[in-house]
Amino acid sequence: MFKLAIVGRPNVGKSTLFNRLVGRRLALVDDQPGVTRDLREGEARLGDLKFTVIDTAGLEDATDDSLQGRMRRLTERAVDMADACLFMIDARAGVTANDQLFAEILRRRAKTVILAANKAEGAAGSAGALEAYGLGLGEPLQLSGEHGEGMSELYSALLPLVDGHAEEIAAAELAALESAPDIDIDISDEDGEDFPEYDPKKPLQVAVVGRPNAGKSTLINQLLGEDRLLTGPEAGITRDSISVQVDWDGRPVRIFDTAGMRKKAKIQDKVEKLSVSDGLRAVRFAEVVVVLLDVEIPFEQQDLRIADLAEREGRAVVVGINKWDLEDHRQEKLAELKTAFERLLPQLRGAPLVTLSAKTGRGMDRLREAIERAHVTWNRRIPTAQLNRWLGAMLEAHPPPAPGGRRIKLRYMTQAKTRPPGFVVMCSHPDKLPDAYKRYLVNGLRQDFDMPGTPIRLWFRGQGDSNPYKGRKKSTPSRLNKHLRK
Repeated sequence: MFKLAIVGRPNVGKSTLFNRLVGRRLALVDDQPGVTRDLREGEARLGDLKFTVIDTAGLEDATDDSLQGRMRRLTERAVDMADACLFMIDARAGVTANDQLFAEILRRRAKTVILAANKAEGAAGSAGALEAYGLGLGEPLQLSGEHGEGMSELYSALLPLVDGHAEEIAAAELAALESAPDIDIDISDEDGEDFPEYDPKKPLQVAVVGRPNAGKSTLINQLLGEDRLLTGPEAGITRDSISVQVDWDGRPVRIFDTAGMRKKAKIQDKVEKLSVSDGLRAVRFAEVVVVLLDVEIPFEQQDLRIADLAEREGRAVVVGINKWDLEDHRQEKLAELKTAFERLLPQLRGAPLVTLSAKTGRGMDRLREAIERAHVTWNRRIPTAQLNRWLGAMLEAHPPPAPGGRRIKLRYMTQAKTRPPGFVVMCSHPDKLPDAYKRYLVNGLRQDFDMPGTPIRLWFRGQGDSNPYKGRKKSTPSRLNKHLRK
C-alpha cells in the first residue's frame, strides 16, 4: 500500500492532520512541542483514496546520540521507507532556518515531496504560505489540519501518486504469477474439521506494559528484529501507544508498545496523563498482556497494580523479568521471584514467568512460546458433560457449607463464554455461598483443566424449587365437591 510520511518541525500540526486522515484520535495532540516521539502508522482515507500514513517526531537540528538526535534518525528512517513525504511548515510562524535545512535534506533523501503550509486558515497564514515558495519544493498546499481546510487540494496532489503506485504493485504481482510454476493442489477436505476449536493462524494482539524504563520498547525491537521504536537510558521516552505488525511463522501479530505507568499521585504532566490513558486503552484492546518487570526492582506496588489491572480486564497475562543478563545469582533469584509471584498475585496463579534480556535478545523464543500458550488457554472451551462430572467430584471431595442448617446445592454447570473462560453454576442460595468455596472451584478448574494464569470468571445463579405447585394458593372446594363429600 502507498505510504505517506508527514514530516516537519515540532508543533506544526503533524499529529492533528494524522488523526484527521485516519478518522480517529490515535496520536496524542497537545499545544506543547515534541509530544510525538515514535513512528505511528495508520490506515488513512481521503475521498476514495486509501493509503498508509506515518506520523513522525518533529525534526530537530541534532545529529548526536541525544534523545533529539535519536528521534531525528527515526524520522529519517520513515522518510526512506515512505513513497512520498508531506513536508509541513507552520504558515503562521513562516519559514524558519530549520525549515530550510530540512527542505534540503528531503530534497536529497525523499522519493517525492509535497509541501504543505499548515494552520493557513484565515488571513494570518497567507504570508507564511507565500514565503514557502522560497523552499524550492513547488507550490505549497494551504491546509488546516484542525479545521479540515485544504483536503481537496491534498487529494489532488496524492491522486496520481497513489494510482501510480497501485499500478506498479499490480504489474509486479501479475509478473510474479506468470513466472510461478504450476502446482497441483488437493482441495479435498475429507479429514478436516468443520469447526476447529482454535486456529493458530488467526491474528493475535499483544500489549507490553510496565513501569517507566523497564525495557518495553527495547523488547519489542528484539521481537521485530529491527530498531523500529525509540529507545534509550532515559525513563518515559514512549508517550503514544504504538502498534507494530510482525509475522510469527505465518501468523499476523500486532504488538502494542505502551508508555510507562507511574503511580497516579506522581503524574502531574498533562501529556503523561494522556500517555497512561492511551496505554490503558491498549490493554483493553489486547488479548495477551506482557507485564514487564525490572529484575533489580521486581514486584513493586505499581507492578502489582498493572498486573491486577490486566487480570480485571480479563486478559491473558505473561510476566516477563527483564535485564536478566545483569543478575549473578540466577537460580536463587528465580526461586525468590516465583515465591513472591505466588504470594503477591494469587489471582494469576500459574501464569508464565519468563526471564529474558531485551538488550541481548536472550529468552525471546521462550517469551513467544509463553504468549502463544497463554492465548490458547484464554480461548479454551470445556464440554458441558465433562464439566458436570468434574463438579460432582469436587462436591464429593468438599461439599459446600450449610448456612443455617440448609445445605447449598450446586446442581448444574456449563461454560458460557471464552476469552477469558467464563462458567455458570446453577445452585440454590447463591448469595450465601462463601468466597472461599468459590476460590476452591476456580483453583480446581485451573489445575484439572490446565488453565494456569488465565482469568476465570464464575457466576452463580439461583434455581427455582422443582415443586411446580409451590407458592400457589389452595383452591376453594366447589359446591359439587362438598355435596359428594356429604
